[in-house]
Amino acid sequence: MDTSYNNITLDHFTTKWLPAGIEAAILRLDKLHPGISGNKWFKLKYNIEAAQVANARGILTYGGAYSNHIAATAVACMEAHIPCTGIIRGEENNAGSNHTLQMAAANGMQLVFVSREEYRNRNACTKWEAQYPGFHIIPEGGHNAAGAKGCEEILSIHSTQSFTHILCAAGTGTTLAGLANSALPHQQVTGIAVLKGAQYLDAEVTNLVKPGHTDHWQLLYNYHGGGYAKTSPQLIDFINSFYAETGIPTDIIYTGKLIMAFHELLSQHHFPDNSKVLLIHTGGLQGNLSLPSGVLSL
Repeated sequence: MDTSYNNITLDHFTTKWLPAGIEAAILRLDKLHPGISGNKWFKLKYNIEAAQVANARGILTYGGAYSNHIAATAVACMEAHIPCTGIIRGEENNAGSNHTLQMAAANGMQLVFVSREEYRNRNACTKWEAQYPGFHIIPEGGHNAAGAKGCEEILSIHSTQSFTHILCAAGTGTTLAGLANSALPHQQVTGIAVLKGAQYLDAEVTNLVKPGHTDHWQLLYNYHGGGYAKTSPQLIDFINSFYAETGIPTDIIYTGKLIMAFHELLSQHHFPDNSKVLLIHTGGLQGNLSLPSGVLSL
């Protein structure tokens, strides 16, 4: 795939709710690749490289039925000519017909469906690894040191040194860790948790943040909108109105909630005057396909 990142733009935007004295821009990682958009390629890049160096027989990874990571891994492995298998949370008769998994299967991923209870115990269970000897293992969401290493490159795509604040949505915390590792000392990096009760992410991110980069990142937990993949009329209206004002599409799981959190933080005067805020568009627009046609105006 093209890794020159030429398609990625840094879009400055204004809205009716952006106050004077605050500048905002969004790094459009969603433009990177139609099948591996957003932060997904950055988390996969060095994992795929490790699999190739080790002459791995394939890649084994994990995800839910609507996982952007699963969809992106299937495309990335297809393009790299590496077999891949996805361990999918949930029984096939409940999840097998959705667009995400159809796309993953169409791109060559073998899907293995397991119960939610069995999936919760995946870190203590080695039977899947035993069934796929010689496969390179990528944790759920690309959450490992190789994934964070790839995400360290995000801030180098465009000139981002002037920004005082960097915001991203946080699912596994991998992207947040990579951003914290590469941000400059004057930049505050904030992750907006999209899962309810995700305080465990503090430890997950800490484990991937390098020494010397531990004091300028934070996680905020009150902007999940009811929980992972939960939507509301307010969120849908916000995504539609933001698109109407800026022409920037967002998704219902990650970036939509990120921008909505940014709006709420502005209303709470969270950012000092003259702040320059960079929001990271982590892609995932395919997640919107779970909604009925016409709900979003993107």
